[in-house]
Amino acid sequence: MSSTGAYDFEHIAVERPAPGLVLLTLNRPERMNATNDVLHGELVRLPALIDADPDARAAVVTGAGRAFCVGGDWADIASDGNDYANKIRMMRETSQILTALIEMRKPLVSAINGPAAGIGLALGLLADISVVNEEANLSDGHLRIGLAAGDHAAMVWPLLCSMAKAKRYLLTGDKLNGREAERIGLVSDAVPAADVLSLALRYAATLAERSPLAVELSKRALNHWWRQAMPIFEASLGYEMVTAFDPDQAAYVPSKS
Repeated sequence: MSSTGAYDFEHIAVERPAPGLVLLTLNRPERMNATNDVLHGELVRLPALIDADPDARAAVVTGAGRAFCVGGDWADIASDGNDYANKIRMMRETSQILTALIEMRKPLVSAINGPAAGIGLALGLLADISVVNEEANLSDGHLRIGLAAGDHAAMVWPLLCSMAKAKRYLLTGDKLNGREAERIGLVSDAVPAADVLSLALRYAATLAERSPLAVELSKRALNHWWRQAMPIFEASLGYEMVTAFDPDQAAYVPSKS
């Protein structure tokens, strides 16, 4: 797979499976599509490029190989240490990614084909429709590595699956599979692995047939729920940065990348 048109990516492959549809595949399968600096930056630009694509009326995002996206690459995180400037850059980029997804005009469907965590899970859950492999593990594991439960999850999870379930999973850092994620309302659909992409493409095809302006403005109205919760996101992202410099945090970080 290779980039097409205005999409100039190193780690996101682009295809056009049908008229009006664009399929974007996070493409670092050897690292379970974990985000390095390059891919993280590409996610910042992705929503605006889809909106600017005259041939795209709906988009699907998925992952290459066995994972969707497991969050930040541990090799980069381990080498980062306490690099203050780099952590601030990543904080800003994370804010840009979520803001761009919320402001995106065209519909986005996520095909969560395998494990998803961190910014990968944010991407999957902030899509307009999310289709997940029923066996895939999803998690926001900030607490497991000594960080405040943060970035997208403090904003997104309570709106999707209730405060009780959000606290149950965010404060423990426990994983849940796709079936449970659907049961509690975290995702739209959970289906067998072989059906994830095909169902996501069917949803995207349906959305592409609808009036573009009606879809855009319906999305805009619904996304006001996210917008009014943005102060929660900003606070949680800041708290995550604070705990990143906690002297005790290093004790929770895995020793292997």
